[in-house]
Amino acid sequence: MRVVAMIMAGGEGTRLSVLSEKRAKPSVPFAGKYRIIDFTLSNCVNSGIFDVAVLTQYRPHSLNDHIGIGKPWDLDRNRGGVRLLQPYQGRNDQSWYRGTSDAIYQNLTFLSDHRADLALILSGDHIYKMDYNAIIQTHRRRQADLTVGVMEVPLEETDRFGIMTVDEQDRIVEFSEKPKNRDKGNLASMGIYVFNTDVLMRRLSEGNDDQPRIDFGKNVIPAMMAEDRVVAHRFQGYWVDVGTIQSYWETSMQLLDPQLDFDLYDLDWRILTRSEERPPAKIGPQARVNRAIICNGCTIRGTVENSVLSPGVYVSPGAVVRDSVVMNDTWIGPGAVLDRVIVDKQVVVGAGARLGDGDDLSVPNKAEPDKLNSGVTVVGKAAHIPPGIRVGRNVVINADRDESDFPEGHVASGETI
Repeated sequence: MRVVAMIMAGGEGTRLSVLSEKRAKPSVPFAGKYRIIDFTLSNCVNSGIFDVAVLTQYRPHSLNDHIGIGKPWDLDRNRGGVRLLQPYQGRNDQSWYRGTSDAIYQNLTFLSDHRADLALILSGDHIYKMDYNAIIQTHRRRQADLTVGVMEVPLEETDRFGIMTVDEQDRIVEFSEKPKNRDKGNLASMGIYVFNTDVLMRRLSEGNDDQPRIDFGKNVIPAMMAEDRVVAHRFQGYWVDVGTIQSYWETSMQLLDPQLDFDLYDLDWRILTRSEERPPAKIGPQARVNRAIICNGCTIRGTVENSVLSPGVYVSPGAVVRDSVVMNDTWIGPGAVLDRVIVDKQVVVGAGARLGDGDDLSVPNKAEPDKLNSGVTVVGKAAHIPPGIRVGRNVVINADRDESDFPEGHVASGETI
């Protein structure tokens, strides 16, 4: 039985603010050396699935460069391998992907060309390790037309997910998209679907203007529940949607907890990625490092506490990085302080600057109050922070800002530069 994986990686990721300003959400760096999509790609190859398509749309260049021909994941094979599929204009009204199922519909030829018996539809923006053979076995054992990966989430978070209601046999009987009330249970869709390919093709082709088949959650699954056998596969492991600034920061901090039930160092289930050749990390004689992830190419001459540093970060003498995520090739000047900050690539932090200054954690960002409201300040790619400036909490500094874009002395909490 031939299984083909199709990874949805075209999301704009607006809830990640400036982190997804210049890249698709699955391409956002995570856990130091990885990109978010690395976890889904690695799950595929660790599960023995080597026919993989990645569907891109929003700002795909960074993602395309990262995946390339798929060599780091052993997906550069003559038979099988990875294909990058993007929307295009054609004679049959092809256009921008309007939703998840519309993206699959526009690429059904990929499934037919590969003679797929089963289509494994995945999201490229979740952090987890999963053997997809388990959900495939559930699908075959239950003789299902569609199997949906589900897991229990806290009731207070159910409005972030599609919530499934199941009967005694775990057959899905109701689907509620991001319900406002909490009486639908807490069994959330993980965005993992196994379809019989013939059923998938038939159901997607049935869409029309009155009943469009644009999105799996809103259109396809509810329609199939009435006509097909739709079952749930329960997942018990670690799984996180890092689609918000808060969840991205919290999950990054969780990686530093030795008790976390998510092992990046498991040699039996490697997380693979495209890595640059860089020298080993160097810790200077005056450096202090406590509970941190320090990647290759970093030079630490100051203090790093409870933080994640991507490759090539330089921490100058007297600088302090605390409860922060700092991405590739960022330079942190002498005496600078970063406290509860996410810093994108190639940022320059001037000497004596203070990012995440003050105790007013609850003052939300004025422009994006729903995205930054817990005290995390975010700095966009290649920004230059002036020496000596104090930047408060929940501040957004957009990409490519230079020193002339800042006011003198202080940026108040909740402001945007």
